[in-house]
Amino acid sequence: MAPLVPFLEDSLIESLLLAVTRVTTLQNKVEKTNATGFFFERDHRLYLVTAKHVLRDEVSNHHPDSLLIELHVDPGNAVRVTRLMIPLFMDGHSLWQAGADSAGDVDVAVVALDRSVLPATLLLKAFTPEHLVTRLDEIEVGTSILIVGFPLGFQDTLHHLPVARQAIVATSFGLRFQGEGYFLTDARMHRGASGAPVVARAASRQSGRAELPWRLLGIHTSRMDVNNRDVEEDERLNLNCAWYADIIMKLTQSPPG
Repeated sequence: MAPLVPFLEDSLIESLLLAVTRVTTLQNKVEKTNATGFFFERDHRLYLVTAKHVLRDEVSNHHPDSLLIELHVDPGNAVRVTRLMIPLFMDGHSLWQAGADSAGDVDVAVVALDRSVLPATLLLKAFTPEHLVTRLDEIEVGTSILIVGFPLGFQDTLHHLPVARQAIVATSFGLRFQGEGYFLTDARMHRGASGAPVVARAASRQSGRAELPWRLLGIHTSRMDVNNRDVEEDERLNLNCAWYADIIMKLTQSPPG
């Protein structure tokens, strides 16, 4: 009988799940809200991407001063994680970047991560510019997609991994919905998933357990509904806003500072 070949637990975890992290907002060291973020790497710089309203929301008077994210630190043991605190301000200046396009503000923000404070051992995957869609006609209405995050803070509490919700592209990907910088998805979503990556499987259909064989289409931020819905007669539309992921390139085009 051939001897058993040892393997590390990271070989069992799909790379997509390691590109996503749970985000907890803090104000004066008090935990406030839960959300989702994911990692993006460009020119050797590493960023956390999430929804802008996770970092600042004037409507709800939400003004956190720092974040906590969870990082896997042992390739041989998926249970081992650490929580990293990320300040959002220094000397009164914001350490995060948010942007706008021709239609106005975009509900996406990035925070540059200081590699010097990251754990020496780290089990992490990151999207790159190569994961972005370069031709809008690559994606069609009805395309099957995933939205990976932490709805209502739910996760695999043992391995600290997110869950994936199945969805489809609900509007023409080549046309900005109502002129805004987002398209719509059809999926049952919840609070806590704001900032989740919206992805489609890459055409190469490579194994998902090594690199990231996914196209990064957008960033999920909120549910879409109508004002005239009868809450007793009509169910929610289950439509959601996903901001086009190319905004990340604008927000990461130069080092912060």
